[in-house]
Amino acid sequence: MNAAPLRCLIVDDSADFRASARDMLEAGGISVIATASTLDDAVRETRSTRPDLALVDIDLGGESGFDVVEALHELDADPTPAIVLVSTHDEDEFADMIDASPAVGFLPKFALSADRIRQLLAGRR
Repeated sequence: MNAAPLRCLIVDDSADFRASARDMLEAGGISVIATASTLDDAVRETRSTRPDLALVDIDLGGESGFDVVEALHELDADPTPAIVLVSTHDEDEFADMIDASPAVGFLPKFALSADRIRQLLAGRR
């Protein structure tokens, strides 16, 4: 029997990225159940949809993805979503902040795939 697909929330200020990431992830067997573009939207969607996974862009225009990570981590959500940070920026620019955050890890947007997400989640702490 196959396990249920991961249920994912995508948090990114780019509608184009949200749409392309949704298509790519769903083609790879990850169900995108919601998208958000702000911290408030991310919190609301997490409360209402209870995703297993949240992909959070580090740079949300006027907001920080790290603030979103903290807010989602502090929610009394069941299940608490595994959070993966994504960005077009190089990981080295944010390495210390990524390590200090409750996110399970980081993936560059150009390397984002359902398989890479599963690999990252398999190695989570």
